[in-house]
Formats: sequence, C-alpha cells, structure tokens
Amino acid sequence: MWDPWAAGGQPAPPGASPQAAGELLLRVWSTSCTPAALTLGAVGLVLTTSTPSSASMACRLTKEDTVHWYKQLPGEPPKRILYVSGKKPTFDDGTDEKKYQVRKHASEPHYSLTIDYVTQRDAGTYYCAYWYFEHITAVGNLVFGTGTKLIVSNKGNSKPENSEILQTKHKDQLLYVCLIENFYPEVIRVQWVDGADKEVTKNVVKGDVWKSTNDKYSVSTWLTLPVNMTNKNYFCKYDHESQENFKLPIQGIYSLWTHSLKGTGKAPS
Repeated sequence: MWDPWAAGGQPAPPGASPQAAGELLLRVWSTSCTPAALTLGAVGLVLTTSTPSSASMACRLTKEDTVHWYKQLPGEPPKRILYVSGKKPTFDDGTDEKKYQVRKHASEPHYSLTIDYVTQRDAGTYYCAYWYFEHITAVGNLVFGTGTKLIVSNKGNSKPENSEILQTKHKDQLLYVCLIENFYPEVIRVQWVDGADKEVTKNVVKGDVWKSTNDKYSVSTWLTLPVNMTNKNYFCKYDHESQENFKLPIQGIYSLWTHSLKGTGKAPS
C-alpha cells in the first residue's frame, strides 16, 4: 500500500487505488504554511486512475493535538467532516465513515486523509485545523492550514505554454513583469525569490489568475527594483502541478518590448 509519508507527497503508484471501468483524472493541490504548531504539507498530486479512485492529503503537526478536517465549497463556509484525537476519527455525519479514512504516522503527529470512491461531489477545498489556546487569556482560536484543493476532471494538466520576464525602465527604477500563460488547472503559486531562494515581498504586486482561453489560465506578477540593485540575483518562481520549482532569472532582460527571456529557467549565454 502506498505510504504518503514515505513517498514525500508523491503520487500513488499504479494500482494503489480501487479500480473499475471508466477513466477519471484526479488532481490534488495544496500549499503550505506553519501557523503555530500546525503545518499542512505541500502536495501536488496528479493521479490518473480508473473509477472509483481515491485521493490522499497530508497534515503534519509539530506536537500531538486533536486534528479537525473541513471541506469548503465555493461561496460556503467550511463544514467539518471529522476530528481525530489519537488514531480513531469521530465523524460529524455517520454516513461519511465509508467515504473518508484517517491514518496516523506510527511515531510522528502526522496524519493523512484519504477520500475513497471519488466523484464530482467530492470536489472542493479541504483544510486540516486545530485549536490553539492563549496561555494568559485561555481564549481558543481554530487555526487552519492553507488548504488542499481537490479537482475532479477528465482533463489532464497542462504546463504553461509560455513563461517569460519583461522589463521596462522608469527614471531610476526597473519594473520586471513575470508572465505565465496558458496552463491548467488554474491553481498555481508564483513568487519572486532572491539568490538564496528566499521570498521577496517588498515592491511586489501579484495579479489574479485569469482565464486566457476556453480551458486554460494565465497569471502575471510585478517586481520593482532600483537600478543599482539589478546586479543581484532575483527570480520569478512558480509551482504548478505540471512543473514545480521552476525559476526564471531577471538577468539578461533588457527591454519590455524588444526582448524577453522565455521559460527556459536559464540565463542567456
């Protein structure tokens, strides 16, 4: 049986999911954060399986605590599915016991939620959460991870058809525009990072994803730098389920309209 902990968030091998007739593409994407004691592990999964299929997503804590799992549909508040303290989950709706399984790592406070016999009705965003209590006030706050978006579709993922950085100069500043075009699905994480792979947030504007064709999406983001800082290493980095940790350098960019560095991930020679 596929172990999500040993696999480090990699897709299950063929045959790891229940099988029957009919092809279905299942995608799971998540981002990561570390609020207090909770980390929702970053996972990008593409599983092409026969229906019914299953999907697993991980929730990693740094200490033992009760874990709550929620599902959210667009335009609706999150709805709790279950909580688990120890190894056995307690379901809010008893009919969900055949749909969801929770596994706990043998020695670490790490959990995985598995959704069995996935259908279109299982699409949504899934969150793990825990209660955090202030020591002084004893006020409790429910802390959520950033979520795992589950997309059930018969379409495969498509990596960006074009990714490039454009540049324009205004007085003593340079504006870099990172443009990533025509990818699917729409879930993507784009960051500006320095040479140490640390995220740059100052003087950065992030645009929203837009639908550029009938079934593909695009996104852009801007970085403004003083002219005297352009000799430093900066990159536009994106993570998409079709392509992870892909970087475009700003070095070699000369003019917004006359030159652009295509998505090779390498500076021009």
